[in-house]
Amino acid sequence: MTPRDDTHRAVTPDEDATESVEPTGRFRIYIGAAAGVGKTVAMLDEGKRRFERGTDVVIGFVEPHSRPFTARAAEGLEVIPRRRVEYRGTSFEEMDTDAVIARRPAVALVDELAHTNVPGSGPHEKRWQDVLQILESGIAVISTVNVQHLESIADVVERMTGTKVRERVPDWVVRSASQLELIDSSPEQLRRRMAHGNIYPQDKVQSALTHFFRTDNLTALRELALRFVADETDETLLERLRARHLHDVWDVNERIMVAVDATAGTAAVMRRAARLAARARGELHVVHVASSEQSRRDEHGLEELRALARDLDADWSELAGDDAARALMDYAIANQITQIVLGSSRRSRLEELTRGSIVSKVIRLASDVDVDVHVIARRNLPMRLLEAESGG
Repeated sequence: MTPRDDTHRAVTPDEDATESVEPTGRFRIYIGAAAGVGKTVAMLDEGKRRFERGTDVVIGFVEPHSRPFTARAAEGLEVIPRRRVEYRGTSFEEMDTDAVIARRPAVALVDELAHTNVPGSGPHEKRWQDVLQILESGIAVISTVNVQHLESIADVVERMTGTKVRERVPDWVVRSASQLELIDSSPEQLRRRMAHGNIYPQDKVQSALTHFFRTDNLTALRELALRFVADETDETLLERLRARHLHDVWDVNERIMVAVDATAGTAAVMRRAARLAARARGELHVVHVASSEQSRRDEHGLEELRALARDLDADWSELAGDDAARALMDYAIANQITQIVLGSSRRSRLEELTRGSIVSKVIRLASDVDVDVHVIARRNLPMRLLEAESGG
């Protein structure tokens, strides 16, 4: 008897119920559009819930910023004493990372992940580096960050708001979190909190409302935060679907794949696919299946298509295989593609009869998983370009 292969077995109801309730993870981050949305309070509330369930929770570092509500939320939790540092004639307090690790709690609450440590306060320049050290010691961490401090977003925020973003955290650190939770607040609500003195001291309120906390800035920051978390959720969904070997496509978000080769007119097909992706606000994937018959001349044409893919901000992938239709569909299923774009076939009727039609096979395979297929006419190039391509 051959061993049983469970690689593609169905998930039973009991397994599905067990999988649906997961532990909270070792690294949790609350992210928000700006100061004042409630990230620190959410972190403290989570710490208290765990503490009340019997978990050993401590505050590694929380900065209330003189907000009474935040200070009250921290009451009842053990606080690790801070490290006092003298720098340029001024006294500062920073998190004592060594003391947190020596205390060995189950969970440490560490506010403001992007914070820059005062020189001389410890071995690390940034608090996120302290957090990684705490995690490596086996202690779970709950932290907070504002979207403008993400490395990939900081420059955009600087241009948008005219405010320098000095404290930054690498995207990979935030994306490495077990759980990322958005704490949302409307721009109007944030401005009300600011006006009431619940975010900054009263002497800074008017300046903040006039500059960084303008409605248009807060709206844009909120959109950036929503998109970042949505992207992260999308990646998590893909990982789960792959792990569960699901062959159905869940069209939660549009992902458009365009199949390309060195055939004349392919660039026009790519541009059409890019317009479809832009209208759908979806991702664009450009995929080339390299067969054993691919020539050196094809490689020159593909290099131009790679450059175009970069210009279109599309993902470029190259697959190997002589069954192009099957390779394309395997990629589509693995990456949850919702729409496929193909250029019309340039094969003669005889070639299609003897070698088969890739377009027809993709359409047939795609219908089995409910993926839409667009067949785009390849634009005929001017005769002088055709002659150039053929070496004439």
